[in-house]
Amino acid sequence: MNLNGIPIRRIIPLLFAIICLLAIASPSRAQDANKIIDQCQKAAGGSKALSKILTLTIEGTFNSADGAKSGSYTFDIKSPNRYYSELNVESGVSVDAAQPKLEAQHLIEAYNGKSAWHEDANGGVSSLLGPEALQMEDAALYYNLHFNNLKKSKIGFALIGHSQVQGRDTFQVELTSPAGLKREVFFDAQTHLIAKESAVIAGINQEMIYDDYRAVDGIKVPFEIELHRGNDVFQITVTRAVLNPVVGERVFDFPRKSQVQLPNLKALFRQIDDNQKAIDKILENYAGTRSEEETEYDNAGQVKKKEAKEYTFFYMYGDEISTLVKKDGKPLPDDEQKKENEKAQKEIADVQKAHDKKDAKEAKAEEQGKKNDDDPDIETFLRAAQFTNPRRERFRGQDVLVFDFEPNPEFKPHKMAEEIVHKLAGVIWIDEKALDVVRLEAYFVGDFKIGGGILANLQKGTSFIFEQAFMNNEVWLPTYAEAHVGARVLLVKGLKVNVVERFSDYKKFNVDTLHTVAPPKQDQK
Repeated sequence: MNLNGIPIRRIIPLLFAIICLLAIASPSRAQDANKIIDQCQKAAGGSKALSKILTLTIEGTFNSADGAKSGSYTFDIKSPNRYYSELNVESGVSVDAAQPKLEAQHLIEAYNGKSAWHEDANGGVSSLLGPEALQMEDAALYYNLHFNNLKKSKIGFALIGHSQVQGRDTFQVELTSPAGLKREVFFDAQTHLIAKESAVIAGINQEMIYDDYRAVDGIKVPFEIELHRGNDVFQITVTRAVLNPVVGERVFDFPRKSQVQLPNLKALFRQIDDNQKAIDKILENYAGTRSEEETEYDNAGQVKKKEAKEYTFFYMYGDEISTLVKKDGKPLPDDEQKKENEKAQKEIADVQKAHDKKDAKEAKAEEQGKKNDDDPDIETFLRAAQFTNPRRERFRGQDVLVFDFEPNPEFKPHKMAEEIVHKLAGVIWIDEKALDVVRLEAYFVGDFKIGGGILANLQKGTSFIFEQAFMNNEVWLPTYAEAHVGARVLLVKGLKVNVVERFSDYKKFNVDTLHTVAPPKQDQK
C-alpha cells in the first residue's frame, strides 16, 4: 500500500512479521517491584484516586545552585499523554562580573500527543526527533499513568536493589518503555513515596529529587523539587499545585509564533502521489543492503532476545525483494544461503503475479468506467485524518513542511486499509520542492485487530518511524526504519519487540537481470 507517497506499505509488513514471534514472561523481579509500586500508590492516595487525575498543574519558583539563574517553573500534564515543562529564566546580573547580563529565557519541553518539541535558550522552537522524541513521549506517558496500568501500557518494571538518596534508604526500580527506554525510580523505604526519578528527557540527563510531600485533594504532591538538568541544578519551591484544573490543548501545542498556514493538502498530496509513481520506476535501478536489529523484551522490560540480520535487496514494481545473507554478523552457510535465494526467487514470482493481476483488474475497471483501488486514495486520507500544528523547519539540511495528524472522529472506515489509516496519529515531514515525504512518525491510537483479534492484536501505542534521503539527484530511497510493537497473538501469547532497520550501500545495477537473479548482480556506477 502506498498512501500518497507515504511509505506505509513498507511499514505494515514489518509489523505483521513481528507478531509471528511469541513472548514468555519472567515475573520474579516484576513481582517484587509490583509490591513496591503498590505501596507507593497507597501512600500517595490510592490507585483509584490516582486514576481520577486527568490534569495536574504545578507552579513554583526556582534558583539555580550556583545562584546565577532564577525564575518561575511550570509543569502541566493532561491524560492520556500530554506533557509540558517550562523553566522561565528571568533576566538579571551574572554572578561573573566579566560576563554579560543574563537574558530572559524559556526552557520548554513538551509533548502534545503526536509531536515532541522544545524551545531552547535562544528562543528557537523545533520538533524533537529520534531518541529525543521517544524520550518525551515516554515522559508524557509515565507522568500521566501514576503507575496505573503499567502492564497494559507495555511498560516493564524490575527491582534493581537498594540505594541511598540524600541519606534516605530507597528501593530502586527500573521501568522500561515500549521503545526500550530506561527510567530509574527510587522509592523511600519509610514513606513509600518517590524520592528520586532519573531519566534522559529530550536528550538531556535529568534527575528529580522530591521532598516535603503535602496532601492536595487527598493526593500527596511534593512541594520541594531539586532538578538536575544536564550540568545545571535548580532548587524549585512549589507555590501552587492543582488537581484536575482546566488545561487546554493549546498548552501542549507548538507556539503560534512558530506555526504557518497549511497549503492545499489535496493538491500537495496529489503531486506527491504522482511523483511517487515516477520514483517507483527509478527504484528498480537500485539495490542495497539492509541491516536489521531485533530486540525482544520480557514483561519486566528486560532483554529476552537480541538478533541481528543483514539482507541484500532490490525493488520490483515498488516492492522490496530481500535476501538474507548474514546472521549476527556471520555469513549464512551455503545450504541456508541456497534456501534464502530460492525464497527470493519465489517472492519475485509472487510479486510479478500480483502485478499482472492488478494490471488486469485495473484495465477491466477502466473499461467499465469504474475506479479500482483497494488502497485508500488521497481523498480518503484527507477525510480519515485531521491536521494540526503546521510549521516549517530544517531537516537534514533541507527546508521542510511539518504537521501533525490524528484520526478524524467523523470518518467511518470500511476497508482494512482505511481502518489502519484511521487508527494512526503522528507527524509528517514533507520536502515541498522535492515532492516527497522525508520522515514519517506514527503510532496506533487504539488496538488494531487482525482476524477479529483471534489471529493477533496490534496494541495501542505500537509505533513506527520511517526516513528517506535524496540519492544521486534523482530518487528518494529509505535510510532508516524503526518499529516498537506490542501485540497479543492467538488471544494468549503477548510480545514486546523493537526493530531497527538501516539501509545503506545503494548501487545501481543492470535492470535486465531483475527477473532472473536473486539477489541481483550489482554494478557500481
